[in-house]
Amino acid sequence: MNISSLPNALSILRIILTVPVVLFLLNHEFSWAIMLFFIAGITDALDGWIAKRFSCQTRLGSILDPAADKLLLVSSFVTLHIIGFLPLWLLAFIFIRDLMIVSGTVGSFMGDSESENILLSPSKLSKFNTTLQITLVLFLAATGLYPSLSEWHTILFIIVATSTVLSGADYIWIWIEKAILQEKQK
Repeated sequence: MNISSLPNALSILRIILTVPVVLFLLNHEFSWAIMLFFIAGITDALDGWIAKRFSCQTRLGSILDPAADKLLLVSSFVTLHIIGFLPLWLLAFIFIRDLMIVSGTVGSFMGDSESENILLSPSKLSKFNTTLQITLVLFLAATGLYPSLSEWHTILFIIVATSTVLSGADYIWIWIEKAILQEKQK
């Protein structure tokens, strides 16, 4: 394997790690879930760094990386809801935002004839939101080990809900600006 294929391999590893993370959460094996989720987080940081550092960014990687993130996070959130650690209202916020982003991205690519040359890149607010969501998964798994942490649930739920809504609004704003710019160029 050469260095240029390593970022995509790391994204694929993150997709594979989703299964054991979910299984460990379902079985209340929180130490293992935290460890594997942390490893997945490291692969997320590494794949982007390697791709940028060694100039091996690809369109596949720009799709694979966020898809791996979404799969891991949404699967973890659904599982945390199933085991009673995450409220349905927050799961709905996260799911609706992610569905909107995926739909908007697919829609913008279908309407753009030059889209095959475009690399997808998340907004800064989206990156911050993803960091908060990762923190929430790790925190909720940690409360399985240390129940006294649960007194902080509500505060973290509100912070993540706020960043999720703001990030979704940010994407809508970006898409509106792009549509206006494209109309002006016609």
